[in-house]
Amino acid sequence: MGVTRLKRKDRKNKARANNRVARIKQLLLTPVIKNVDMDELRAQFGEAPKNKQEETTEAPAAQPEETPAA
Repeated sequence: MGVTRLKRKDRKNKARANNRVARIKQLLLTPVIKNVDMDELRAQFGEAPKNKQEETTEAPAAQPEETPAA
């Protein structure tokens, strides 16, 4: 009696193993962020506006509309 191989199952098992290895490699590629200085990051981006209402009050006043002369 000869040896019967389950080709489809073999391909599926190899694909699972390859996907697992690829997933592990992808996770190892991303650097781990350690010891982040939050004050330095904030200084790079500048000061953010503290309140949206303050921004709207600083807008210039609307000009009065002129009536066209007839």
